[in-house]
Amino acid sequence: MYYKSKELFKEAVRYIPGGVNSPVRAFKSVDMEPLYISKGKGSKIFDVDGNEYIDYVGSWGPLILGHADDRILKVLNEFASYGTSFGANTEIEIKLAELITQIYPSIDLVRMVSSGTEATMSAIRLARGYTGRNKIIKFEGCYHGHADSFLIKAGSGVLTHGIPGTLGITKHTANDTLIAKFNDFNSVEKLIDANKNEIAAVIMEPIMGNAGVIIPDIEFLKNIRKITSENNIILIFDEVITGFRVALGGAQELYNIVPDMTCLGKIIGGGLPAAAFGGKKEIMEYLAPVGPVYQAGTLSGNPLAMAVGYETINIIKKENIYSSLEKKSALLEAGIKENLKKLGLNFKLNRVGSMMCLFFTENEVTDFDSAMTSDSKLFSIYFKEMLKNGVYIAPSAYEAGFVSAAHNIADIEKTIEANYSSLKKIL
Repeated sequence: MYYKSKELFKEAVRYIPGGVNSPVRAFKSVDMEPLYISKGKGSKIFDVDGNEYIDYVGSWGPLILGHADDRILKVLNEFASYGTSFGANTEIEIKLAELITQIYPSIDLVRMVSSGTEATMSAIRLARGYTGRNKIIKFEGCYHGHADSFLIKAGSGVLTHGIPGTLGITKHTANDTLIAKFNDFNSVEKLIDANKNEIAAVIMEPIMGNAGVIIPDIEFLKNIRKITSENNIILIFDEVITGFRVALGGAQELYNIVPDMTCLGKIIGGGLPAAAFGGKKEIMEYLAPVGPVYQAGTLSGNPLAMAVGYETINIIKKENIYSSLEKKSALLEAGIKENLKKLGLNFKLNRVGSMMCLFFTENEVTDFDSAMTSDSKLFSIYFKEMLKNGVYIAPSAYEAGFVSAAHNIADIEKTIEANYSSLKKIL
């Protein structure tokens, strides 16, 4: 079934560490060798062996319009004909920056970068430079990319591979990273009280999306905003996943919480490598060349990524796709829950808008610890059965799934049927 994928993987391990350029792609947590994808269109992807799947990964979130949308391809081809990169200023980066600041009231100025990791590491550096403080608070299971400060009790691939941290991080860096518990305000309050005038920033996914989807308690978010303001601590929302996904203005629009800084990614590049960080003018003007905090990137503001991101955001803004996404996502959620009921299973499904995660546990999942009660062995069986039934989900028990504008009702209904058959296999 996966003959060509297997051959390609054998070749890949000769030249690439582990055969992959990002660890979660190794499929180790689902006990199989990885697939190799040849193409995608709309809600479907196709592997090199000719298998077709309804895709709920969407390149890990960016493809809110689906694969190879004709409007996006048209813009990409147009801008590619002018040149792929200049390492110089272009008009399109101004247009995208203006659009972002219009949509996000928390962002006065925005700096473009090429990845979510760049956005978060730069935001933390800026927060430290602006406040003159060294320590940050992050939350167990929140993944903010692979910068040193963030790989302590992180989510995403770190969690998937069972790595509590990683070699290569100095004790000094680890000591400056304080760990709180998501949805537990008391844990944050204690850290702030114990480190008075030492904390530069609190960085958080307002909706956790890298340990599965974990929904915030609204009062928890409100209290975080209040205590950071009272202690002159910069509140950074990592909306690399949730930005433009759960609402046009991200989780901060959904919950009406205004952070000091925001990190964006994925959808703002429309499938090409792009990300950004932005915030209040007085903070952002600490960046070079106007301020003393240095940050740079040769491909930052790449015209192809800026053009595709600009087109993507304008489409979702103009068409207001969120009501349709909600309808389809709610239908999928209801179908999966009905399947669980029929089979006598009490697994938990968390959903916010078009992002969701099925946890193989009977415990309510509200934080990192409860997410860890999900049975990864059962998930591995489930994942393989879903593939057999023509549905591609993330090869990790701790990742979000995404519904796109390209998914139709027939896709949702087929996925619900596949879900029933796959769950039945684990009984």
